[in-house]
Amino acid sequence: MDAIATTSTRDKVDLGLTGMTCAACAARIEKSLNRLPGVHAAVNFATETATIGFDPAQAGVDALLAQVAKAGYGAAVRTDPAKDRAADQARKATELAALRREFIVAAILTLPFLVQMVPMLLSGSLFGGAHEDFIPRSWQLALATPIQFWIGRRFYIGAWHALRGGGANMDVLVVLGTSMAYLWSVVVTLFGWHHEHVYFEASAAVITLVLLGKLLEARAKAGTSAALEGLLRLQPAVAHVLRDGVVADVPLASVVAGDRFVVRAGERVPVDGIVRDGASSVDESMLTGESAMIAKLAGAKVFAGTLNQDGALTCEATGVGGATLLAGIVRLVAEAQGSKAPIQRLADRVSGIFVPVVVIVAVVTLAATWAVTGEAARALVNAVAVLVIACPCALGLATPTAIMVGTGRGAQSGILIRNASALELAGRLRALVVDKTGTLTEGKPAVHDIVPVDGVSRAAVLATAASLEHGATHPLARAIVTAATRESIAPERLRDFVAVGGRGVRGIVGDDTVASCLGSPEFLASEGAPLAPAIVDRLRAQGATVVGVARAGKALGAIALRDEVRATSAEAVRRLHAAGIRVTMLTGDNAAAAEAVARVVGIDDYAAGVLPDGKAAAVHALKERGSITGMIGDGVNDAPALAAADVSFAIGAGADIAVEAADVTLIRNDLNAVVDAIDLSHATLVKIKQNLFFAFAYNVLGIPLAAFGLLNPVIAGAAMAASSVSVVGNALLLRRWRPRP
Repeated sequence: MDAIATTSTRDKVDLGLTGMTCAACAARIEKSLNRLPGVHAAVNFATETATIGFDPAQAGVDALLAQVAKAGYGAAVRTDPAKDRAADQARKATELAALRREFIVAAILTLPFLVQMVPMLLSGSLFGGAHEDFIPRSWQLALATPIQFWIGRRFYIGAWHALRGGGANMDVLVVLGTSMAYLWSVVVTLFGWHHEHVYFEASAAVITLVLLGKLLEARAKAGTSAALEGLLRLQPAVAHVLRDGVVADVPLASVVAGDRFVVRAGERVPVDGIVRDGASSVDESMLTGESAMIAKLAGAKVFAGTLNQDGALTCEATGVGGATLLAGIVRLVAEAQGSKAPIQRLADRVSGIFVPVVVIVAVVTLAATWAVTGEAARALVNAVAVLVIACPCALGLATPTAIMVGTGRGAQSGILIRNASALELAGRLRALVVDKTGTLTEGKPAVHDIVPVDGVSRAAVLATAASLEHGATHPLARAIVTAATRESIAPERLRDFVAVGGRGVRGIVGDDTVASCLGSPEFLASEGAPLAPAIVDRLRAQGATVVGVARAGKALGAIALRDEVRATSAEAVRRLHAAGIRVTMLTGDNAAAAEAVARVVGIDDYAAGVLPDGKAAAVHALKERGSITGMIGDGVNDAPALAAADVSFAIGAGADIAVEAADVTLIRNDLNAVVDAIDLSHATLVKIKQNLFFAFAYNVLGIPLAAFGLLNPVIAGAAMAASSVSVVGNALLLRRWRPRP
């Protein structure tokens, strides 16, 4: 995880950026921000955002905004993902409408040039030879001038801002190329040099084609965030809230925690809550990606945006506004889409020097062609083609567009990816450490048997255990308290409670003066109250987890708990093995219970009796062997191991709204979701590599062709427009990805 996310001494801010036109702009802003002391910035061209970690003692938010402005661009602090995205959508819609209008005007003005360009294309002169004027040059000047300076003003403005900030971007290339062709043509026309050729059609067509490329790119980029926009639209605008015994429709923003609200059949749940009355089935596929209906009775949790099916529910609001699971998903996906994958570093370095290098190549082309051929017009055309065909945008869009689509598809399938680095690394995993309880098993152990020692009643064992575990949240503790409640055994007062991590608990129960304890048989032995080995061995042989209970220094008996293996765990392990991933199970449970689960799911590499720090050590050991290692756990007692892993997965965390517990949060309680996350990572990496290959190959091949006079500027402009659109279009193919049924 990057320094921004993990360094507690740093503040973090997200900025929305305006004025960027290509990847060189993003590289310029990033470089400018990182010059400030104590600042670490990552700028994403596709999302038009900057994620910045900074030391407030060295640089404040105002300084960050001023630095962006100094670089020639605009910036604003982003605080509310939903509102910020709405504002972005409105701004982009306005810009898209203006872009569309300008393109239509440019196309109409450029259309007459087609009369001249078609015969040129048929004769082959479009690719660099001589050509005839079928339209009077004065008419060509009249048509090309508004295209150059009115339609093309956006390129001049962008180039000026970039140069004023000390950098160069794609606008500089477009302005240099088209201005050279236009000004040469103006001079030839005004001075009546009829023996020289004019290139008004080139300057006009290039601007029109680049504008078309921007229009198509903007529309395609809008599709990359369609998944996230779809999630945002799922939450209803109003809620049916019970106020003074009357149901009233109130705006969503007016709902507060504790309000009672009604969800009728066919309606979506407005906020997170707990069912207090009624029964129904709820479609939670927008969170989990699974189409199965979930039964909801009193006490069940419901989540904003899910669809109530066939019954009315009365619920109590527990999470509203930014505290809902849906808001957490939107926030997490927005952060992931704004982050950078390690694979993008090369493209960033190239983008940072791309424009100056292209300008140098164009100057060399102009000088060399003129010197060799003695033809100034031909040299000019070749130099213009070099400037026009070069496209840093394709490089800048190659990685972030794939990341945006991939994280969006993941969110729709219940796979929440925290950052681009995790998305990339997940596809390169070679070792995976899994926790047993709640990961391979259902995570809901139940009391299977109670074996008291001679002279002690079964109820006494359960009463002491329930007293020690009352109020605890661990699955084993909940199972014991549930069993006691079922048998109408009330817990006694507990004092001086102490939890011994991974081993057990102790405390003074009722009116006792000596501490009682509960935990593993080994823990009881260390407390001076050992259980008979025969009892422990018999229960463990049945695959049960054995918890010993002692009161006032005397062993009372053992409680056997069993947790059923998930029906899908064995299939998931097979899929992981088929993908070449080594699976290791680590559990704090006993060896017999661990062996029983490992045998059922098909894991050969496992260890029992492993404490939390031992799991972290095991992860470190796998990493030291050179394996990229993942860890799957519940995000609580597995925290050290999750932190140590290259990629950490929290499974089934959606019910607790723990969307930020790990690098990848899996809302579905199914190990197959981990395999799906790895598969999504593979698919995204493939698209990133395809995009980077295309972007590099396009420029490596296109620039030399233009320099040697094999491409007319018009063809070069069309190719440049197509390059960015094709990269985004290829990334959009990720929307076809689906988790395995």
